[in-house]
Amino acid sequence: MNGDPQIGTSANRANTLQIPSVGIEETGELSPSLISAINNLAIDNSDDESSDDQVELDEDPVDTSRDERPAYAFDESTATLSQPVGPAEHLRAIVINRPTAQMISVFRLQKTREQMSEKEVTDFVMNPVPQGQKVLCKIIRSKDGFGKFYPQYELYIEDISENGEETRTFLLAARKRKKSKSSHYIITTDKLDVAVSSKNIVGKVRSNFLGTAFAIYSKGRNPFKRESESSNLPVREELGAVVYDPNILGFKGPRKMTVLLIGMTRNGERPEFRPETDAQTLIGKFKNGDHRDILVLHNKSPQWNEGKDVENDI
Repeated sequence: MNGDPQIGTSANRANTLQIPSVGIEETGELSPSLISAINNLAIDNSDDESSDDQVELDEDPVDTSRDERPAYAFDESTATLSQPVGPAEHLRAIVINRPTAQMISVFRLQKTREQMSEKEVTDFVMNPVPQGQKVLCKIIRSKDGFGKFYPQYELYIEDISENGEETRTFLLAARKRKKSKSSHYIITTDKLDVAVSSKNIVGKVRSNFLGTAFAIYSKGRNPFKRESESSNLPVREELGAVVYDPNILGFKGPRKMTVLLIGMTRNGERPEFRPETDAQTLIGKFKNGDHRDILVLHNKSPQWNEGKDVENDI
């Protein structure tokens, strides 16, 4: 992907989800080039190998001998991340084009990675950041050996220790799959185990043929494959999507990036979203102009650099 996602929220902690008014446009016009690109956003899932969707994770019991402190920087008013997800509420689409001016605090883990159980890690990566906080992350790409053809990425949480030193905590790893017609990445919680058969898989990223649209899924059954109907796994969740709008310089210059997410409920929870048809997917809804329950975010427009006579992504 040609952009590193930034994770976080800018709402104050409360019983209802409050979207700051600064830097938000509730309606936005799409550029002609983006409208043209929308017509080619279909992502082909037909060549997924059956082994991808048949991976079942063992549900190990929680190790009660571990430190009982939560692994997340929650206060007493915040519910646990493992609580049941409520049904989605219909919210108007919110288009965010600029950073908000709200003051938000930096999210900090209360346990080291070694102290966290696999269930705690999975719960953390599959749930929203606590309201009023942001997560600082760094993505490192491996370029050694076959990394040039099948790159592997590692995601780390950055933090500042009490003595002022910068620390990094490994969170996720992703590797491009071999023998795939389009970009297809496996996401796991173990950087040493990024195989299709890994029990640490938490998601996948899939692109269309042109690389202008990406969909992010959780583990689960692929509803677009007939042979997967016999699987005992639930239909996979769609976690997000990214759409790139090429500029007049083509794919080489700065591009407008649109991120599509399912809007959280008024309690700040992430509702389950399991589309079973193309029209029900985030990209399908976006393509058809149905923005209900969708959070639409855009990156900042590139600015002209007079010193270098080029456009820079800011």
